[in-house]
Amino acid sequence: MIDTLYDKFKPWSAKGSVYIISDTHFEDEDCKLMDVNWIEPQEHINIIKKVVHKCDTLIHLGDVGNPKWLEQIKAYKVLVMGNHDETATQFKSYFDEIYTGPVFIAEKILLSHEPIINGSAWYNIHGHDHDASKYKEWKVDGFAEGWNDLNLASNVVDYKVYNLGKGIKHGLISNVDGVHRLTIDKARNK
Repeated sequence: MIDTLYDKFKPWSAKGSVYIISDTHFEDEDCKLMDVNWIEPQEHINIIKKVVHKCDTLIHLGDVGNPKWLEQIKAYKVLVMGNHDETATQFKSYFDEIYTGPVFIAEKILLSHEPIINGSAWYNIHGHDHDASKYKEWKVDGFAEGWNDLNLASNVVDYKVYNLGKGIKHGLISNVDGVHRLTIDKARNK
């Protein structure tokens, strides 16, 4: 169980791990324009299936592409829609929960498709940015981690899924003040 999560989201980790991925773009024609080494959907699904299992939760941070590929993943599935995802209706039969915009899942963790710039109020886990070159020096265990954000665009993270619980245990949000803390400190300094 990931205790850091708000009560509404704790069930995601009740029976297994919580994994996050973004920008799978399954069968999207412009994938090769973003990255000439973009892998085929079945290869990507096989990478996910090696890690994500029936009792786990898979959070997809948008730009799914053809959602039929996700039928092979037997986990509980959550979608935070991206700029290429047209309507929530098209994903209803593939995801257990769908969010049409950014969502705070804990005081210090904001999930979104596109990066949301902030100071130290929250840690933003997102996708959308496919420029892998600018994340090379930031990579931690193969993931594109910045000071207060984590870019999980598939091509940037070598098509892997991110284990949220492990990330939190390894200090993912340890340098984040939190929205509530910043508000309290600001009020005290007046």
